[in-house]
Amino acid sequence: MALKPLDIFKLLPKTNCKECGYPTCLAFAMQIAIGKAELAQCPYVSEEAKKQLASESAPPIKTITVGKNEKINLGGETVLYRHEKTFYNPTGIGVLIREDMKDEEIETEIKNITELKYERVGVVLKSEFIGIMDSGKGKFVEIVEKCFQTGKNLVLISDNLENIKKSIEISKEVKPIVFPSDISDEIVKIVKEFNLPVVVKGENIEEISQKVQKLESSGVSEIILYPENKKISEIFKNLILIRRAAILKKKRELGYPVLTIPAFMTDNYLKEGIYASIFIAKYGSIVLLSKIRGEVLFPLLIERLNIFTDPQRPMTTPEGIYEIGKPDDKSPVFVTTNFSLTYFIVSGEIENSKMSGYLLAQDTEGLSVLTAWAADKFNAETIANLVKKTKIEERLSKKVLIIPGVVAQIYGELEEELPEWKILLGPREAAHIPAFLKNVEF
Repeated sequence: MALKPLDIFKLLPKTNCKECGYPTCLAFAMQIAIGKAELAQCPYVSEEAKKQLASESAPPIKTITVGKNEKINLGGETVLYRHEKTFYNPTGIGVLIREDMKDEEIETEIKNITELKYERVGVVLKSEFIGIMDSGKGKFVEIVEKCFQTGKNLVLISDNLENIKKSIEISKEVKPIVFPSDISDEIVKIVKEFNLPVVVKGENIEEISQKVQKLESSGVSEIILYPENKKISEIFKNLILIRRAAILKKKRELGYPVLTIPAFMTDNYLKEGIYASIFIAKYGSIVLLSKIRGEVLFPLLIERLNIFTDPQRPMTTPEGIYEIGKPDDKSPVFVTTNFSLTYFIVSGEIENSKMSGYLLAQDTEGLSVLTAWAADKFNAETIANLVKKTKIEERLSKKVLIIPGVVAQIYGELEEELPEWKILLGPREAAHIPAFLKNVEF
């Protein structure tokens, strides 16, 4: 439950020492309340206050961390809608491998989930989970071992205790999720021994809630919920009810991450993708598909990126010099802002032109070119300061600087700020950069 700033302030030392980085203890308390500061930044807060804040400010949905090389946090959310604050832990996307699949099909899915990855605005997008379903064919443990070697996070779907034990011994490093159809005393013993998450399933909220309470009383704290139904409308309703109950009604027994498996809901792969897109938005922590294919995976990864990007913090690229292609001392220098989308669009179009060059990214706090210019953060003075600060001229024998066409107003001022440079006005749209470079003389 999130505390109010005044509640946090009462627990602080009230020295206004500024060592936390804020001018007053009240200002610090306000930053903690909105999630932009941590209590650990205060060197004088008491242990009692730490304990009280830790328990009272814990997110209404428990955070569960799985994986080793590809660690992923599940749950940990504090709001119903992203615009209220932000969403923190992106939905894990993966594939469901059934034991009764043909060997070549299994190999294809393992290959795809390992190799299919994309880069967008400097972020590598990929899937993270493999679910392995025991069908009683005797290959379950062998498949688990193959999947473990990928480094992906695992969901072990089995009722065979021996298979579960053997699979855990193989994969315990990645903290696999155990998913039996029913939770026996033996399962409880196993997940407690290895501190593993266990899936609780039920057809409705009441059934899930009762099972969770029973499991919690047994000392199990790592729990994942699975609302079981083949109707998209029912699962959608239950996902919303679970999130609302956890956040608005503070029902701790429903404050856990949620697993969804579109692979169980339809034989139509494209429809699976539609279902998965709904679960990513509302409010699945893991989504398992029947197979991994680029035409479905890529849109889901982009959707996830958009939803789980903090709307209050634009994606930025570090300020500095970036080499496009193999520039030399006669290559032109482009300048743009450090808003990641702008940077990657501009750099991509320079690459498309087949001409090498340098690209200067100026720190505008993540604003695009026109917005930064309107805010007086991207002008002749700031660009000139960037050129001097980076010492880009030391790499050049011919100084040519190309500025975005949408800020033509600063052209004359920039010539005065950088008299030794030849200033060129580039195109208004990044898509026109290749044509511009074909027709301009440096």
